[in-house]
Amino acid sequence: MWADLRPIGRNTATGGYRRFAWTGADTDCRAWFRAQAESRGLTYETDRNGNQWAWLGDPAAGDAVVTGSHLDSVPDGGAFDGPLGVVSSFAALDELRSRGAAPTRPLAVVNFGDEEGARFGLACVGSRLTAGALTPEAARELRDADGVTLPQAMERAGYDPDAIGADPERLARIGAFVELHVEQGRALAGTEHAVGVASAIWPHGRWRFDFHGEANHAGTTRIEDRRDPMLTYANTVLAARKKARLAGALATFGKVAVEPNGVNAIPSLVRGWLDSRAADEETLAAVLAEIEQAATERGKRDGVDVRVTRESFTPVVEFAHDLRDELARLLGGAPVLPTGAGHDAGILSGAVPTAMLFVRNPTGVSHSPAETATEDDCVAGVTALADVLEGLACS
Repeated sequence: MWADLRPIGRNTATGGYRRFAWTGADTDCRAWFRAQAESRGLTYETDRNGNQWAWLGDPAAGDAVVTGSHLDSVPDGGAFDGPLGVVSSFAALDELRSRGAAPTRPLAVVNFGDEEGARFGLACVGSRLTAGALTPEAARELRDADGVTLPQAMERAGYDPDAIGADPERLARIGAFVELHVEQGRALAGTEHAVGVASAIWPHGRWRFDFHGEANHAGTTRIEDRRDPMLTYANTVLAARKKARLAGALATFGKVAVEPNGVNAIPSLVRGWLDSRAADEETLAAVLAEIEQAATERGKRDGVDVRVTRESFTPVVEFAHDLRDELARLLGGAPVLPTGAGHDAGILSGAVPTAMLFVRNPTGVSHSPAETATEDDCVAGVTALADVLEGLACS
């Protein structure tokens, strides 16, 4: 399975992946998923929001145990974030069959669409739509950098954008969702444990900062006459790092757009996107307020207007304690740890009991071509997931 997936959407120059929603690479990943389902005799379907499902047992029976993750990537992302969960889910079903396990509940593998939000700027679109956390009206307003809307992209890929929306009937048939993921951090590194259980997801969000200045000539405009939004932006980046560090939080400006984007032109607009996360919502709100205040105060000095727009926000997610504790028990006391990364499991947690397994990442690097996990740890993850599925669905 890894060999089949490896070349899809890979950038040969960087070694990273560019599997963006509703592109050719995404289509190839979806074809791979369907082929894996059909080769195992699983019932394949695509839901109203473009998420893919592979069922062992009757999908309509209810109380199903679902596993899976996503196949899309961030720009130049690694090979494990998302795909490890999907590959491991199919492999875990193979393991259950090799054990002769007899499921008493339906089992399913899912590939949620557009989890990373790399193309349209909003993470977990497929699961948000399904859970009703994103309205069809808001989804239809999403556009990529070329101005292509989400409905246009879906239609070009052969899907019906008019069907998108909340899917409570589907969620009502799910008794538990367990997502396996490579660890995005180093809590397991250096320990004897190859697999851990998630306790919670930090609250997190994305904010767009618009710095409006005045375009002018770089070679003829005096320093004192400039209204340069790049200065305000640069100061805000540094302020974000400082405010987050002092609060024990995280803040990252990882995307920027400049207009008119000329080497010899003072910008008229700098637009930067902030990703910020913290252990609790009060801390996150305080850090954001301090960053916005720093941007506004510097903007006044620079003659730059600052506007902040919240594009997405996910509150703290406490995974279902009963399910979390059951997973730790089934895995012989696996360590329980929080994460600062968002996942489809977090989005679904308000509608169905959800849990997560993390596979040890020796470097902690993620969202990068350097992301990795050893083969032995990946196999341990498959075994752990199979143990969990057997304990939940075959008892």
